[in-house]
Amino acid sequence: MHALEALWFTTVNWLSAHLIAPALASVHLTKLVDDPQEIAQYFLLTGIQVAIIAFVFRPMETLWPLEAWSERKGTRIDRAYTLIKLFGLLPLVTYLVISPLGHLFGGGGDDDPTGLFSLQGAFPWLGHHPVVLFLIYYAIYDFVYYVVHRLQHKIPWWWALHSLHHSQKQLNCWSNDRDHYLDDLLEVVCVSTVSVLIGVSPTEYALLVLIGELLQNFDHANIRVRFGPVLDKILVDPRYHRLHHMIVDPDRPGLHDCNYSFVFPIWDILFGTALYGEPARATGVGDPTVNADNDRGIVGQQLGVMKRFWASVRCKAGWRPGDVAFDENHRPVSVDEFDLHALEASQTPLAAVREPH
Repeated sequence: MHALEALWFTTVNWLSAHLIAPALASVHLTKLVDDPQEIAQYFLLTGIQVAIIAFVFRPMETLWPLEAWSERKGTRIDRAYTLIKLFGLLPLVTYLVISPLGHLFGGGGDDDPTGLFSLQGAFPWLGHHPVVLFLIYYAIYDFVYYVVHRLQHKIPWWWALHSLHHSQKQLNCWSNDRDHYLDDLLEVVCVSTVSVLIGVSPTEYALLVLIGELLQNFDHANIRVRFGPVLDKILVDPRYHRLHHMIVDPDRPGLHDCNYSFVFPIWDILFGTALYGEPARATGVGDPTVNADNDRGIVGQQLGVMKRFWASVRCKAGWRPGDVAFDENHRPVSVDEFDLHALEASQTPLAAVREPH
């Protein structure tokens, strides 16, 4: 154990001194980071996370697949999204946005993590019980994500962005980070704002995200794993989350409106969106406009999604809560205005509909 600890700190110190600090200095960002060792620890933890996905979750998909695929070509793009987010976007946001915001709202970094509504300020004894404090932070973090996730599905212009995540037909252990970057940004703004306000330090925020990411990587994996009738009410398992990714069933059009929780199903249970006992279903999106994402690369996906987002955010239909599909001009059309069976059978985008003035 002591040897492992020594190796860990030696590696952190080396990365900090020889890679992180020089990199920050070269772009004149040293003043924005309290301690380069924090970033070095982040990258080590991220490397461990990616190793778990690649060498644990991925082999599990081969040994115990829920769906049998003749090839995995469609999963490769999700792996690229994961590596870009974990090694690029997430550390930039955490240490170059969350940390400065923490200082702006009165925090003093990891040694003095106070905020406008700091939990430690309200309940000082939590400062002496870091595990309890972290669990409370995590519960709040997970609840905020649940609320954001409901909005991503209910507001058509936000669904225009989030639908990229759902377009994947080969749901797999890398799929968690298959997102449009504007969708990611909106998520981060919501979650990080709450985190800053309640006094979460940058390092704690990074740990919250990394743990959440790893659990969600597992939840998206194509594996036959169930936690059982008790534990699956406490933690989300792959079968539970897979139902959230099901293609809309025209005969039961409201069935997919379920299982929004990322880690704790309690939020679905409390708000009536939990679905248990349903057999596994095919994943993806029946809307041909969204399904076309699967024929594009990362750049093509990002640009294609922006077309339907821009068309949606500029029209009234894009602000009316409810399920929609997108017409040939990328504008949202309520599912109440067309036949789901006909759309599924035709697999062609809806004809453009003029919005009434």
